[in-house]
Amino acid sequence: MTETSTAFNLETFFLALGDRTRLRLLNLMGETEVCVCFLVEALETNQPKISRHLACLRQAGIVAARRDGKWIHYRIVDPPDPQAAQVFHQIREWISLQEDMQQDRARLLGICCATQLPVRIQTAPRPTLSGNHPAPAS
Repeated sequence: MTETSTAFNLETFFLALGDRTRLRLLNLMGETEVCVCFLVEALETNQPKISRHLACLRQAGIVAARRDGKWIHYRIVDPPDPQAAQVFHQIREWISLQEDMQQDRARLLGICCATQLPVRIQTAPRPTLSGNHPAPAS
């Protein structure tokens, strides 16, 4: 067994990518850090469900979290395995081209850029998002 295989679990990686909600979360995070509350609003679902999926992505080593007071911010990180990182970049590029994923992204942009945030997240720090969703660097 190589050092890479003990540090990186390929099965956990692919299991994390095998769920539509987790793919949607990765698409929404894109190239920036996003507070979990914005992910909940964009996907129009409950916080425990989103947190459970984010925990799976963290366990797979493709999402990292940072706490800022009561807010938790998530961002995508590259897998430590070079081949997995290459596959991950290709999957992210592919999902960003899907129409329903683009609709999710537009909904997140609409929430983040609104002059008045929904009541539940009015005090949350807004993510810095661009109108386009750049493909991950290869």
